Amino acid sequence: MGFELTPAFWSGLTQIILVNIILSGDNALVIALACRNLEKKHQRPAIIIGSGGAILLRILFVLIVDYLLSVPFLKLIGGMLLLWIGIKLVQGEEEGEGGVKAASSLSSAIRTIIIADAVMSLDNAIAIAAAAKGDTTLMVLGLIISIPLIVFGATLIMALLNRFPVIVIAGGALLGWIAGEVLATDPGYAAKLTALTPHAKTILEIGCAVLVVAVGYFLQHRAKQKHRAHDPVDLAATKSKE
Repeated sequence: MGFELTPAFWSGLTQIILVNIILSGDNALVIALACRNLEKKHQRPAIIIGSGGAILLRILFVLIVDYLLSVPFLKLIGGMLLLWIGIKLVQGEEEGEGGVKAASSLSSAIRTIIIADAVMSLDNAIAIAAAAKGDTTLMVLGLIISIPLIVFGATLIMALLNRFPVIVIAGGALLGWIAGEVLATDPGYAAKLTALTPHAKTILEIGCAVLVVAVGYFLQHRAKQKHRAHDPVDLAATKSKE
């Protein structure tokens, strides 16, 4: 498998590494939430087996997505999905702890991890396929990089995301940028788009990056306002004060 160490190669590999860092951090959070009620002796097996299942799904999805993204108009769907992923990432999933049920048995924890990671692995596969632009070497490197990030790097990644929120914003903007590139290069209409304006690709890349951050922030702000408006009053505490 030969390849040239060109600027395009390093740019694509860097995008894959960054996307894996961001999205594998989310995978790690799901794994931790699903395993938090397990006995200590069952937590490590659940993490290893669940992560293994997620990695196999990621390999399958990358192979499928790489083919699907070459079909006319399917890049449009992939680009829109990437926009949604980026927006949800910037917005933050406040319902995440309630949405991922903590399991009480090893088998149910593994099942929860694999089902939840199936969606995240598909998201990751789309981002990898888009960043690799069909380069098999980049695909393989992206998958190799994702394995230690999920299994061994989860704690560090989540700590960095929590300590430096700007990483989440940068990650969302990166996904928006890649989404713009995907949307601009769909074989079903790319030629017409380029004929309309030669800078269509750059406009879409920048526009989608800004859109992801702006919409994500807006939804985050609105969710916080709704949460404050519907925050239940502790009647017991009120009566005790009286």
